[in-house]
Order: sequence, then structure tokens, then C-alpha cells
Amino acid sequence: YPLPEAQLDRFLVRMSVGYPGRNDEWEVLSRRLDRGVDEVRLNVIADRAAVLAMQRAVEAVHVEPDVGYYIVDLVTATRARPSVLVGASPRGSLALVKLSRARALLDGRDFVTPDDVKAVAVPALAHRLVLHPELWVSGVSAEDIVGQCLDLVPTPQSVPSR
Repeated sequence: YPLPEAQLDRFLVRMSVGYPGRNDEWEVLSRRLDRGVDEVRLNVIADRAAVLAMQRAVEAVHVEPDVGYYIVDLVTATRARPSVLVGASPRGSLALVKLSRARALLDGRDFVTPDDVKAVAVPALAHRLVLHPELWVSGVSAEDIVGQCLDLVPTPQSVPSR
């Protein structure tokens, strides 16, 4: 059943990975058949200290005020679209800044660029929007609306050179 809007807003992102191809799905089945039991043993790839260190590293990534206002303006734009009943809340802004910082860190930088924001805007914001019902019938998605907001909101020109 569909979650209420207030609960959807609590998720950081929504992503669709789609279905595996025929060979990939057979690989899943094959591994399960070879294993013989449902219990799976996982290899430890990071301990608690490493995870906490990664979280601290994300929090240390710098966000210039121009980029922060860009995030605010994008989220605000979702609220101003006539096709949107409920736009992204301030939680959307918080999610967008967190994901942008993580993307910058994964890209080897200690600062966020507008491109980081653009790259994570759809998974961070689309699931937070409630559209007018007639848009669903016409095939317009929340992802499309976030894309429109990305097209409409001016991108800051100053990029930090930290």
C-alpha cells in the first residue's frame, strides 16, 4: 500500500534498480542453489569505527553559501510548481545537502559543487512530491518535475577552489 506523504518524506532517497537481465538472474539462482541453505555469510568490509569515520568525513565536506542557497531554491521550486500538490519539505533540503556532500567526497573533493547537487536531486527529492492526480494519467512523473526545477533554477557560477 502507498505510504503517507509524511512517511515518504523520512526516506533519504528512492532509487529503482530495475530487474536483472536473464543471465544475471540465473546467476542469482545458481548461487542460491549452490549454497544449499538460506543463511548467507557476509564478509566484513567495514567495522563500526570505519563507518563512523566515513560519516564524519561526509560532515566535513564544505558547502559554500551559494551552493546552499541553490539547494534551498531547488527545493522551494518544487513547492511552486502548479502541477505539485505537496512539494519537498525542509527534510528534502537536508537530504539533498547530505547526498551532495557524500557525492563530493566519493569524487575526491572536500567541497560540494552544483553538479553534485544536480546528480543527486532526483533520488533525493522526487519521492517527496505529491502530484495532481491528472498528471499520473498523462504520464508526468515526480522525477520529471524535479528535472523541470533543475532546468528552471539558475545554477550558481562560483565554484569553490578549496
